[in-house]
Amino acid sequence: MIVELKTQEMLENFGWKLGKSLKGNELIGLKGPLGAGKTTLTKAIALALNVKENIISPTFNIIKVYDSPLAPLYHIDCYRLENMGYDPILDDYIFDENAIRIIEWYNFLNDDELFKNAIKIEISVKEDNTRVLNIEGDICID
Repeated sequence: MIVELKTQEMLENFGWKLGKSLKGNELIGLKGPLGAGKTTLTKAIALALNVKENIISPTFNIIKVYDSPLAPLYHIDCYRLENMGYDPILDDYIFDENAIRIIEWYNFLNDDELFKNAIKIEISVKEDNTRVLNIEGDICID
Protein backbone atom coordinates (compact mmCIF):
# COMPACT_ATOMS: atom_id res chain seq x y z
CA MET A 1 0.00 0.00 0.00
CA ILE A 2 1.26 3.48 -0.86
CA VAL A 3 0.14 6.50 1.18
CA GLU A 4 1.08 10.10 0.35
CA LEU A 5 0.99 12.62 3.20
CA LYS A 6 1.47 16.26 2.27
CA THR A 7 1.93 17.73 5.78
CA GLN A 8 3.39 16.78 9.13
CA GLU A 9 -0.15 16.93 10.54
CA MET A 10 -1.21 14.27 8.02
CA LEU A 11 1.77 12.10 9.05
CA GLU A 12 0.85 12.49 12.71
CA ASN A 13 -2.80 11.69 11.96
CA PHE A 14 -1.75 8.56 10.07
CA GLY A 15 0.44 7.49 13.00
CA TRP A 16 -2.39 8.09 15.45
CA LYS A 17 -4.76 5.94 13.36
CA LEU A 18 -2.11 3.23 13.11
CA GLY A 19 -1.60 3.36 16.88
CA LYS A 20 -5.34 3.02 17.50
CA SER A 21 -5.45 -0.07 15.27
CA LEU A 22 -2.76 -1.97 17.19
CA LYS A 23 -3.65 -4.99 19.30
CA GLY A 24 -0.48 -5.37 21.36
CA ASN A 25 1.82 -7.82 19.59
CA GLU A 26 3.09 -5.87 16.61
CA LEU A 27 6.55 -5.53 15.18
CA ILE A 28 6.82 -2.36 13.12
CA GLY A 29 9.91 -1.63 11.06
CA LEU A 30 10.55 1.92 9.87
CA LYS A 31 13.14 3.04 7.36
CA GLY A 32 13.84 6.18 5.43
CA PRO A 33 16.39 8.97 5.27
CA LEU A 34 17.29 11.20 8.21
CA GLY A 35 14.45 13.63 8.85
CA ALA A 36 11.87 11.59 6.95
CA GLY A 37 9.53 11.31 9.93
CA LYS A 38 10.27 7.97 11.59
CA THR A 39 10.31 9.40 15.11
CA THR A 40 7.37 11.70 14.34
CA LEU A 41 5.37 8.65 13.28
CA THR A 42 6.43 6.81 16.44
CA LYS A 43 5.38 9.76 18.62
CA ALA A 44 1.92 9.75 17.03
CA ILE A 45 1.56 6.00 17.55
CA ALA A 46 2.59 6.44 21.20
CA LEU A 47 0.06 9.24 21.65
CA ALA A 48 -2.69 6.94 20.36
CA LEU A 49 -1.52 4.29 22.85
CA ASN A 50 -1.84 6.81 25.72
CA VAL A 51 1.89 6.83 26.45
CA LYS A 52 2.41 9.64 28.95
CA GLU A 53 6.18 10.13 28.59
CA ASN A 54 7.77 12.39 25.99
CA ILE A 55 8.93 10.26 23.07
CA ILE A 56 12.45 11.05 21.93
CA SER A 57 14.67 9.33 19.42
CA PRO A 58 16.64 6.51 21.08
CA THR A 59 19.57 6.90 18.67
CA PHE A 60 22.15 7.04 21.47
CA ASN A 61 20.38 4.70 23.90
CA ILE A 62 19.25 2.35 21.12
CA ILE A 63 16.18 1.32 23.17
CA LYS A 64 13.55 3.31 25.05
CA VAL A 65 10.74 1.54 26.90
CA TYR A 66 7.40 3.24 27.47
CA ASP A 67 4.31 2.13 29.36
CA SER A 68 0.91 2.13 27.71
CA PRO A 69 -2.40 0.66 28.88
CA LEU A 70 -2.37 -1.79 25.94
CA ALA A 71 1.20 -3.12 26.13
CA PRO A 72 4.74 -1.89 26.69
CA LEU A 73 6.08 0.10 23.76
CA TYR A 74 9.68 -0.63 22.80
CA HIS A 75 11.14 2.12 20.62
CA ILE A 76 14.37 0.85 19.11
CA ASP A 77 16.71 2.80 16.84
CA CYS A 78 19.27 0.75 14.93
CA TYR A 79 21.01 3.66 13.21
CA ARG A 80 24.21 3.09 15.19
CA LEU A 81 24.14 -0.61 14.30
CA GLU A 82 24.49 -0.01 10.55
CA ASN A 83 27.86 -1.71 10.20
CA MET A 84 27.33 -4.22 13.01
CA GLY A 85 24.19 -6.04 11.85
CA TYR A 86 22.04 -7.87 14.35
CA ASP A 87 22.94 -7.61 18.03
CA PRO A 88 21.62 -10.42 20.30
CA ILE A 89 21.28 -7.95 23.17
CA LEU A 90 18.10 -6.81 21.42
CA ASP A 91 16.48 -10.27 21.63
CA ASP A 92 14.61 -9.62 24.89
CA TYR A 93 12.90 -6.66 23.26
CA ILE A 94 12.46 -7.71 19.64
CA PHE A 95 11.01 -11.12 20.49
CA ASP A 96 8.74 -9.94 23.33
CA GLU A 97 5.33 -10.78 21.89
CA ASN A 98 3.62 -9.05 24.79
CA ALA A 99 4.85 -5.68 23.56
CA ILE A 100 4.54 -3.32 20.63
CA ARG A 101 7.96 -3.00 19.02
CA ILE A 102 8.81 -0.12 16.73
CA ILE A 103 12.24 -0.35 15.16
CA GLU A 104 13.69 2.60 13.27
CA TRP A 105 16.32 1.71 10.68
CA TYR A 106 15.24 -1.95 10.95
CA ASN A 107 17.05 -2.67 7.68
CA PHE A 108 20.38 -2.16 9.48
CA LEU A 109 19.75 -5.39 11.39
CA ASN A 110 20.20 -7.30 8.10
CA ASP A 111 17.60 -9.90 9.10
CA ASP A 112 14.83 -10.26 6.54
CA GLU A 113 13.48 -13.37 8.24
CA LEU A 114 12.86 -11.48 11.48
CA PHE A 115 10.67 -8.95 9.66
CA LYS A 116 8.82 -11.29 7.29
CA ASN A 117 5.53 -10.88 9.25
CA ALA A 118 6.17 -7.34 10.45
CA ILE A 119 4.52 -4.12 9.41
CA LYS A 120 7.22 -2.45 7.33
CA ILE A 121 7.00 1.22 6.46
CA GLU A 122 9.50 2.87 4.16
CA ILE A 123 9.24 6.65 4.17
CA SER A 124 10.56 8.73 1.31
CA VAL A 125 10.36 12.49 0.92
CA LYS A 126 9.47 14.30 -2.29
CA GLU A 127 10.88 17.71 -3.21
CA ASP A 128 7.70 19.39 -1.91
CA ASN A 129 8.16 17.61 1.47
CA THR A 130 5.31 15.18 0.81
CA ARG A 131 5.97 11.95 2.69
CA VAL A 132 5.39 8.79 0.67
CA LEU A 133 4.84 5.72 2.82
CA ASN A 134 5.35 2.35 1.18
CA ILE A 135 3.66 -0.04 3.60
CA GLU A 136 3.97 -3.82 3.70
CA GLY A 137 2.20 -6.00 6.20
CA ASP A 138 -1.16 -6.35 7.84
CA ILE A 139 -2.63 -2.98 8.82
CA CYS A 140 -6.21 -1.76 8.85
CA ILE A 141 -6.58 2.01 9.00
CA ASP A 142 -9.80 3.87 8.23
